[in-house]
Amino acid sequence: MTLRQRRRTLRARTKVAAALAVAALAAGGLAACDFSSGATAGRPSATSARPSPSPSPTPEWDRSPRSLAAVGDSITRGFDACTVLSDCPEVSWATGTDPGVNSLALRLLGPSGAAKRSWNVARSGADASDLPEQMARAAAHRPELVTVMIGANDACADTVDRMTPVEDFRASFEAALARLRKGAPKAQVYVSSVPDLKRLWSVGRGDALGSRIWELGICATMLGGAQDVSVQAQQRRDTVQERVVAYNGVLEDVCGKDDRCRYDGGAVFDYRFTQAQLSRWDWFHPGRDGQRRIAEIAYRNVTAAQAP
Repeated sequence: MTLRQRRRTLRARTKVAAALAVAALAAGGLAACDFSSGATAGRPSATSARPSPSPSPTPEWDRSPRSLAAVGDSITRGFDACTVLSDCPEVSWATGTDPGVNSLALRLLGPSGAAKRSWNVARSGADASDLPEQMARAAAHRPELVTVMIGANDACADTVDRMTPVEDFRASFEAALARLRKGAPKAQVYVSSVPDLKRLWSVGRGDALGSRIWELGICATMLGGAQDVSVQAQQRRDTVQERVVAYNGVLEDVCGKDDRCRYDGGAVFDYRFTQAQLSRWDWFHPGRDGQRRIAEIAYRNVTAAQAP
């Protein structure tokens, strides 16, 4: 073999060796890529193999609480359900002792338990701004369940402009839950939706006596001028109805962020009540039968396996 031939052979061998080296490096690179890609190779990467922290368990809802406190307004106080212009807490849907109403406390605790381990700290005329103080009073009893019904007075102002702004309503409810959590961190909360005030107008406006009583100033934003069906009056009622719907949205949203809070899913708002459920003195507050129906809704939702 000549010198030139030996040089060509050496160059050829060098090229082959270089090609083999490149191929080996490429194969190694692909293998490395395959190993690092769990999706391609079917193997978890070092990152995905690392165990993720377990989420904190959601507290289980206690369907049989052994004590109860109620916060809210005149509905929870049983106002105008027994006598005119008077509270009647014994028929309250939440804590009443009247067996005909069969309140939530009676259903959950029995007569003896309701008498000893239920507290009604609601106040007639209260609106959402009163809730934080009421919650602090409720928390002092260390109840296992707190019921909330608020919002009707926030919508039932003298004029539409004086209704509680939605942002203020939210701030008050959030502050109320914070006060409860400070004093009774493990208490469960059952939140009732605000009743349908427009249905109230629709149901009661046909009663001559009831509509005259409304003119004394009961929920003027919705019930004032009950027989007025002008465009302006309808727009006013629609505005109030939208505000009530917004309040219920706040109650649902804020409650949904608390593991120990259960909203009624709009059950009270959706209830198709009739005149039979209204007070005979003001055609606005629930009478005994109305209180009983609210108690039934509450008991069903508190004892349900799942939230509404």
